[in-house]
Amino acid sequence: MGYKFKPNKAVAKRFGVSKTGKIKRHHSFTSHLMSARPANKRRKLRKPEILFEGHARNMRKMMGISGVRPKQIAHERRLAAAAAAAEASAAPVAASPAPVVATPAPVAVKKVSAKTKPTKTK
Repeated sequence: MGYKFKPNKAVAKRFGVSKTGKIKRHHSFTSHLMSARPANKRRKLRKPEILFEGHARNMRKMMGISGVRPKQIAHERRLAAAAAAAEASAAPVAASPAPVVATPAPVAVKKVSAKTKPTKTK
């Protein structure tokens, strides 16, 4: 009988996994003496950070999710977006109805013939 892989529970508790497979970690220096830090720094420390991909591969193996490849997922999403953009630009323009443009009504113009001469009044 072969060895059954057991994931490292300490790693699983300290790290999270995003939908694309990136590893999220918590910031350090957040336990006490926070009043001495600027508000901007405190806000940034609250949010999770993405683990460097070299370390993330090791953590994924320890957590038992080594089949996830975030760079491959991101690459496939970029290809799908480019294909959708190419398809949208190649769509025929005639499919959409042409806009209706209102034309002004014709104006009646009175013509004066050259044969008639104005008469002088005395």
